[in-house]
Amino acid sequence: MLKKLNFSLGLACVAFAALAPLHTAAQTKPPVKIGLVSSKSGAFSSMGVDVISGIKFAVEEANAKGGVDGRQILLAEGDDESNPEAGRRAAEKLARDGHNLIIGPITSAVSLAISQNLTRWDAAFFGTISKADKLTTESCNTRFIRTNHSDAMDLAMINQWVKNVPGNNFAILAADYVWGQDSAKSFEAAVTAQGKKVSLKLFAPLGTKDYAPFIQQLKAANVDAIWFADVSGGIAFVKQAADFGLIPKTPLIGHALVSNFLINATGKAMEGVPGNVGYTPDVDSPASKAFVAAFKAKNKRLPSDTEGQAYNGMMVLLQGVKLANSVQPEAVTKALRGTQVDTLYGKMTVRAADNQLLIPNYVARVKMVDGVLRPVIEQTYPETIAPPASPLCKM
Repeated sequence: MLKKLNFSLGLACVAFAALAPLHTAAQTKPPVKIGLVSSKSGAFSSMGVDVISGIKFAVEEANAKGGVDGRQILLAEGDDESNPEAGRRAAEKLARDGHNLIIGPITSAVSLAISQNLTRWDAAFFGTISKADKLTTESCNTRFIRTNHSDAMDLAMINQWVKNVPGNNFAILAADYVWGQDSAKSFEAAVTAQGKKVSLKLFAPLGTKDYAPFIQQLKAANVDAIWFADVSGGIAFVKQAADFGLIPKTPLIGHALVSNFLINATGKAMEGVPGNVGYTPDVDSPASKAFVAAFKAKNKRLPSDTEGQAYNGMMVLLQGVKLANSVQPEAVTKALRGTQVDTLYGKMTVRAADNQLLIPNYVARVKMVDGVLRPVIEQTYPETIAPPASPLCKM
């Protein structure tokens, strides 16, 4: 009996010895060091809270399951202060410190400032919110991957959606920087292509707090609806537009307007407002349902549109690490280029020509659901309507 026991123990020791090197190898793989750059202060700080929340949730969830590719995920944070120069400085510091897989900026201006420095910093960048076409056209970069909709993708959807938008005469109020300007051009092109017109275009400087002069002009224009594209000023504008009686008398149509952080801050002023949305808990896929269930279990609420898009970007980043079997920035983005990946929208493709993730697009309307106002998807447009990659992108 003693011999038998000793023999069994011997086999166990041999088995453990055989497994130990594998276990040790997994534990000694370099960690995934991610630099989270987002708006903790400045005009976009309200939205930044949700970006940070979505990314941290993804990291905590992945680490609880053992990390990715046998690697622990380490997160370091920087504040872009909602402006390009501060964003560039924050990203450079993180990259120089080894956290060179960057994610999290909101504004396209910040994203452009970071993207053009990736090779110099030996970094990679995953965009989850910024929409400006320039990021995937003349300023495209093999080390930059966008996991959210571009302006061009939104325009393709708007061209179809606007056919059924009531009214023939519109006004535009957009933020006076690259994304707002692109949005204004996109909407005007879509409207005029349908034989309708834009009789008033206004651009608000970034950081505007008093929208009274713009509201007076919009009221005087007597238009059928207003295209609004000003994320940083959305809360102030909606509140003031309601106070001055501009809305709901003149309907709003939103580009990135029907966002949870803005709805939550403006009471019932946005009820019934339609607009495009990047993600809602209504997205019908196994991955989305799992994410919503896990998020709700932890936070006792549904994830916001911004949290969902940030989480989706982390999903793609971590798959890049696994596919590359590496944390080297160039290897990670190279492994994803042209590849099908799992996303909150189902299996989707990172287009090889410009590193744009092709995903469905949505129109939602702000509605009361279970006592909470939130964007509810009304129309879904397939990823196949996205325009082809721009010839200006040279990779």
